[in-house]
Amino acid sequence: MGQLGISEMVVIFIIALLVFGPKKLPELGKSLGKGIREFRKHTEELKSSWDEHMREVENPIKDVSRDIQETARDMTNDFYASDGSDGSNGSESTAAPEPAPALETTPTLTESVPESESALPKEHV
Repeated sequence: MGQLGISEMVVIFIIALLVFGPKKLPELGKSLGKGIREFRKHTEELKSSWDEHMREVENPIKDVSRDIQETARDMTNDFYASDGSDGSNGSESTAAPEPAPALETTPTLTESVPESESALPKEHV
């Protein structure tokens, strides 16, 4: 839909004049202008609110990204620093970690059922 030309606007004005009459047309124009201003105002408020929320979401993501990049840079520097160029053989930093302690097992569902309820058929347990 393109721009309205002068001839189209004249036709619309004549139709509005016939439908609403000469007394109601100025009031209609004022209310239409007020409605358009309110619509633009609320649209701008919504847009600014949306932009603010997007910045609130983006900032933590940028912080995490920066932290990850710093960690990667530190790990790279530590790797190249421990490759033996400082005279050490790097054996201090390559010690194997201690194994994790074994986890205790928890009782299964059938072990925790009282004996009075264990009389149910197997497919119901």
